[in-house]
Amino acid sequence: MTTEASPFIVQWLPFVRDHLGSSLDLLELAMGTGRHSRIASAYGFRVYGVDRDLNRIKQARTGRLKKARLWVADLELFPLPSNRFDLIICTNYLQRSIWSDLRASIRTGGFVLYETFTQGQLAYETGPRSPNHLLRPGELRREFTGWELFHNCELTTPACVARLVARKRG
Repeated sequence: MTTEASPFIVQWLPFVRDHLGSSLDLLELAMGTGRHSRIASAYGFRVYGVDRDLNRIKQARTGRLKKARLWVADLELFPLPSNRFDLIICTNYLQRSIWSDLRASIRTGGFVLYETFTQGQLAYETGPRSPNHLLRPGELRREFTGWELFHNCELTTPACVARLVARKRG
């Protein structure tokens, strides 16, 4: 489990914050111990977080996240609320079955910061091995067709990941 924040998320959080105004409800999916939520809370975001692991949620509920709204759930069984969040952060997590709910849960004008592994990661000894947890080329971008795109890339080093910053159009 990674405990350091993704440089990609750290880089883009100030940009997103500057473009959201006063509406700052953030959901971190598969949040683990809240490494990105802690940083976002420093920018004034009201943090919501979900993970399937109760122990990770307990570990997250400290410091800046002591009063955050955190819950344990399997998102395939408990759908995300519609039109609820201004920003969703998702890193190192891929569950294709929830993408429709994920898009619907972001308010008009809200953002998604998404970073996860691609099929190219199979060339490395680390990371997921199942095709269910690896993006196909261009797949992440296609999932957010029609959104305002600020950043989209697929890297091959030091890991094979796709990164996306997109804003939901009205």
